[in-house]
Amino acid sequence: MERYPDIEIYLQCHDIDTIARWLSEALGGPVDFRPAGRNRWRCRISSQDTTIPVLLIDNATEDFASLWFDSDATPWPRDVDCARQASQALNCKVRCSLGSWQPGDDPDRFLQVNADGEEHVIDWPDSGQ
Repeated sequence: MERYPDIEIYLQCHDIDTIARWLSEALGGPVDFRPAGRNRWRCRISSQDTTIPVLLIDNATEDFASLWFDSDATPWPRDVDCARQASQALNCKVRCSLGSWQPGDDPDRFLQVNADGEEHVIDWPDSGQ
């Protein structure tokens, strides 16, 4: 299975403490988000001999927060794997790219994962991608 160089998902969850608890459990390290500008928080999570830089942007687009892991050392090889776990753990709707984006791909096509596990492809124009 291909491992992406970074992971980005969009969460319909805006509770930073809830997101931090999930990340701490999922990555096995303490999460201490620090303000990094308007509606932005950063942290570095140390997990299994590596450090994972994380950026959270609240209301990045259409009532969704962007959660970006600037690392290929997450437990999830692809965005969709992270989205599936996040939707269940946070009990919220999560969106992510359909795959490893390549030039020529439609930037408005996303996978939506609902808290009940239902998945479907959506058109999501101007999503920040």
